[in-house]
Amino acid sequence: MKPHLLAMLLVVLPGLSFCQNGQHPNILFILSDDHSAPHLSCYGDPNIHTPNIDAIAHHGVRFTQMYTGSPQCVPSRATLMTGRNAVDIRMTRFSAPLPADIVTFPELLRSAGYYTGIQGRSYHLDGSGRQSPEAAAVFDEFQLRTFHRRVDFLQTGPDEENLNVMRSFLESVPDSKPFFLWVNYSNPHRPYTAPAEFLPAPGSLVLPPDYPDTENLRKDLAAYYGEIQQLDEQVGLLLNELRDRGLMENTLIIFMGDNGAALLRGKGTLYQAGLRVPLILRWDKGIKQGTVSDALLSGEDLAPTVLTIAGVPPDKQMSGRSFKELLHGGDYAATDYIFAQRGAHADMLPTSTNAFDLSRSVMGKRYKLIYNVLPTLSYTPTDMNGQAFWRELVALNNDGALDASFRRLIFARPRPMFELFDLEKDPYELNNLYGNNELASQQQQLLAALNKWMIRYQDFVPLPIDLNNVKK
Repeated sequence: MKPHLLAMLLVVLPGLSFCQNGQHPNILFILSDDHSAPHLSCYGDPNIHTPNIDAIAHHGVRFTQMYTGSPQCVPSRATLMTGRNAVDIRMTRFSAPLPADIVTFPELLRSAGYYTGIQGRSYHLDGSGRQSPEAAAVFDEFQLRTFHRRVDFLQTGPDEENLNVMRSFLESVPDSKPFFLWVNYSNPHRPYTAPAEFLPAPGSLVLPPDYPDTENLRKDLAAYYGEIQQLDEQVGLLLNELRDRGLMENTLIIFMGDNGAALLRGKGTLYQAGLRVPLILRWDKGIKQGTVSDALLSGEDLAPTVLTIAGVPPDKQMSGRSFKELLHGGDYAATDYIFAQRGAHADMLPTSTNAFDLSRSVMGKRYKLIYNVLPTLSYTPTDMNGQAFWRELVALNNDGALDASFRRLIFARPRPMFELFDLEKDPYELNNLYGNNELASQQQQLLAALNKWMIRYQDFVPLPIDLNNVKK
């Protein structure tokens, strides 16, 4: 037996008897795609109405400071599934398959007696669905697609099929077993195709302060909100199915976004809109209802939390920490810092930051540092550089007609190598404080923390502390 499989069995054995006595909750993990935290009505967004997702929060706990390990689908999902950062598990390249030797939390649940499944939009961890013949041949030769062996049930497909696929999954669950089901949604990922009935009026939208107010931008943002409101209706169907089957009371429901929205300064960046996502949990048997937590959390923390709730010891390689105690109002000592990374995106040549960028970030309870390893690359938004609103902004900038603040935030060239933000005073990250003498101590602490993380996990980019400027 391979050493890592033996270790996994030894880890989960203590949970087997607990599983057999029927105390485990079922687990439904609903993951939306490209969904920043502000964009739900339960998070206070005035532009949207999401009653079904809000109901999960009303009956459970809503987290306001959950940050994914990456602003991109593949490395972020790899972090969620493994409880480890993308650098550590060799998942910084977008189309990389999750290595077979890296254990996921559904595998640990399965070994402890759970019936496990994945459905919906691509889960992104068996390589890209769009591969060259050369890449596909490599995947076949080395058997790099592994998830059909990691779970009991695997069926991808469009959002509108998720309800029927979930029904098929539930019908296949053995009577004696609890279940884990990961339901992936495409919404609100581009392209935006929601029917007009879901779209708010563009002119009624309240824009954040880092968005230029143009007609095309408003139309694009309204279409994004339409995707989320359509998603909310679809989530409601899943919840009704649980209720109709009498499964609501003992099912842990997790709703989360995989990374930030494909909007300005969002997906593909390490700003708040790229990393901060909604996280809401409901479990009628085990969660204090109507709770809001401001604890600083990382995507790495999800796997150990789910395992702990299920009575299964987390894998010892997991760097995330369980926040189970927060679910019933208990004490929880949040970590001092959380980290994120940006790398290649999709299967494109590195011709812009849409396709390729290298950046790292470290965030504490108040201050955040971003390290742009390639600052000479000008910002090109991920997954939306062909949209009308972006072409318009580029034209306005080229003509000198764009406000100076937006030219600095969006079109600075070169970009600053380091950015430091006071998130308490500046939640939209409008003012770069790097080099401010009054914050020299905080700046150095963040640089040291990032330096330590990069060395510990053998990061391949240059370290952020310049030895030429270190005092002898």
